[in-house]
Amino acid sequence: MALTLFNTLGRRLEPFRALKAGEVGFYGCGPTVYNYAHIGNLRAYVTHDLLVKTLKYLGYGVKHVMNITDVGHLSGDDDSGDDKMVKSAATRGKSVLEIAEFYTKAFFDDLDLMRIARADVIPRATEHIPDMIELIGRIEKAGFTYESGGNLYFDISRFPNYGELALLRLDELKAGARTGVDENKRNPQDFVLWFTRSKFENQALTWDSPWGRGYPGWHIECSAMSIKYLGEQFDIHAGGIDHVPIHHTNEIAQSEAATGRHPWVRYWVHNEFLVLDKGKMSKSSGSFLTLRSLIDQGYNALDYRYFLLGGHYRSQLQFSFEALDGARNARRSLLERVKALSDQAGAIPGAYLPASPEACPAASPDAGAIPGTGVVIGEEARKALDNFRAALEDDLSSPRALAELWSLVRNPRIRAEEALAAAFVMDSVFSLDLWKAALERREASTESGESVREIEALVAERAGAKKTRDFDAADRIRDELKKRGIALEDGPGGTTWKRI
Repeated sequence: MALTLFNTLGRRLEPFRALKAGEVGFYGCGPTVYNYAHIGNLRAYVTHDLLVKTLKYLGYGVKHVMNITDVGHLSGDDDSGDDKMVKSAATRGKSVLEIAEFYTKAFFDDLDLMRIARADVIPRATEHIPDMIELIGRIEKAGFTYESGGNLYFDISRFPNYGELALLRLDELKAGARTGVDENKRNPQDFVLWFTRSKFENQALTWDSPWGRGYPGWHIECSAMSIKYLGEQFDIHAGGIDHVPIHHTNEIAQSEAATGRHPWVRYWVHNEFLVLDKGKMSKSSGSFLTLRSLIDQGYNALDYRYFLLGGHYRSQLQFSFEALDGARNARRSLLERVKALSDQAGAIPGAYLPASPEACPAASPDAGAIPGTGVVIGEEARKALDNFRAALEDDLSSPRALAELWSLVRNPRIRAEEALAAAFVMDSVFSLDLWKAALERREASTESGESVREIEALVAERAGAKKTRDFDAADRIRDELKKRGIALEDGPGGTTWKRI
């Protein structure tokens, strides 16, 4: 089976075929850094992380670009409302650049806590104004613009494919046009490429341009930066489902108008909303949950990551603290299972623990030993890895992939060192710190002075006693191990042990 993705452009599952064999250009919409990211925002970045790590797991090289918007994003995606950066700066008594720097750092702190890998290229809008001006010039030269009231607008009537991503019909947009939204627009769906004095008289950040001193519209930023770093046509563009009707629709129009490339992006991947009892989470309501607020209430950031992985990215996910409690308990149980396997595998000669999480393989091995671990896996572990891969290839089905991880670590027919090595392979995508849990248990075992070999010897002695029906001796060994903090569990595959 090969990777399939649900392409919003066409609303269908499609086999993934990279423009260039073995290499993927991927652009994910980044944050507007005027406030903390709320936990609904973070769902998008976990989705992007899952996609990038899956691609790498499947053997692709990935160039991941994610923008930082620090100018030009109005509160209304349709060019209405106030500039989010300016409003935040005024409220907090800081400059726009100070606000941008503070919340950019806070954003990346959240990503680090959630084990979301940094993009390869992270361009800031304010550092790419010349690129935006150059792209706008190409759009103008191609005949898709008009000036009105000092602003430069994109004329959607000149772009026949406008609305294709959102399944909008151009004739219906015209027929249903509203008036009074922006009297400078010929059509309410037209959008600004470059603002001048007509929008805000005291805009904090402005630049000289052929259309007057001003600043860019929000939509042009992503087009300019993605084209600069990924070229005029690339593989995947991702973002939240709320970007489909306006932001991504406008990105397609202006980019294809400038480059003549159709399609400009081949696969559009959109995650659904995180939903609260009262609807979609939004900063505009003034009440939203941040990752820090969850941590302050005793949760680990990876509890929330686990919660998100438990739902398919294209399904709305209902958030509640009861559901988050369930994710926390499940993750803790998973880590305890990994630690127990680490105890069991610790007495076996040979390295099963990679030198670092990065040493975990980026792709499932075809046969033999798992790279970085020295462990040769058998049929049962191989089947678990095959099922795990199949789940990811089926439009990033993380719930099914998680189920395969649980099946792996619970399977009594799979030796401990095999289960751990295969689990580390899976965690190269999940990023739930399984390697860290195993390492901590190994270090704790060493520091405690408790010999793993001694424990294994006692377990073997007890097994011999049971075989000769010397149950008193078997019980004494069990009790002795319990005093040392070792619990035994008898099962079809033999006796396993863990520290308690």
